[in-house]
Amino acid sequence: MGVSVVVPAKNEAVAIGSTIKKIKQNIPSAQIIVIDDGSTDGTALVAAAAGAKVISHRYSMGNGAAIKTGARSASGDIIIFMDGDGQHDADDIGRLLSRLDEGFDMVVGARQAGSQASVGRGIANRIYNRFASYMTGHTVEDLTSGFRVVRAKQFREFLYLLPNGFSYPTTSTMAFFRAGYSVTYEPIVASRRIGKSHIKPLKDGVRFLLIIFKVGTLYSPLKLFAPIAALLFFLATAWYAHTFYMLGRFTNMSTLLYTGSVVVFLMGLISEQITALMYKHVE
Repeated sequence: MGVSVVVPAKNEAVAIGSTIKKIKQNIPSAQIIVIDDGSTDGTALVAAAAGAKVISHRYSMGNGAAIKTGARSASGDIIIFMDGDGQHDADDIGRLLSRLDEGFDMVVGARQAGSQASVGRGIANRIYNRFASYMTGHTVEDLTSGFRVVRAKQFREFLYLLPNGFSYPTTSTMAFFRAGYSVTYEPIVASRRIGKSHIKPLKDGVRFLLIIFKVGTLYSPLKLFAPIAALLFFLATAWYAHTFYMLGRFTNMSTLLYTGSVVVFLMGLISEQITALMYKHVE
């Protein structure tokens, strides 16, 4: 089966050449596609000189947009996604491909202890993994890893769901679980990136927080909304018991909390139906 390697890159001229060289050393026959996402530092020239097929966005459209461009252009039956900043080691590709040969539809490189990530991002990733595991009922070892191997046919089914920003790994993982495709994880150690990170702590901190809600709405919204509705119902009942015992009456706060619990539960039901429609053509 043909293999394509898609490498999204924005201003990665320092690292992209060595990344391509190492990919070639591991899988000489692979099609290597570098998506130059509006770089201003010669990334496209370096990638082309190293022997990769280069597709350039006229302006920066986002990491997810680069992934979609690469997936549409890939000719292989198997697509490998990896970063062009030196974090992902091409020597790990063989192990990921071996797991795919076992019959899985997606293999994700799960970053282990020793990977070079900030403390804040490490904590955030652990929260994402636990929440995603709760939502899916499967152990999610690394929800946001961008190093993954997928079957091209299955991955392209979800291109319309993928955002243009950095959260494409989250979306694709949850979509595969939701559609009943098999996902597994292979341990990797990510290195410190070469060059300056494109992550903006304040802006991306808010974005990462929104990922939590996106995980829920992509998989099973009711599992997110139902506990909130139950909590509001419990608070309403507890407050009613308190006010009835102390004042002998039913208060507006109890009315508000009961109403809120019903509204949140109904929102969950509606979201569940919308989610089912999103995946209708792939089930």
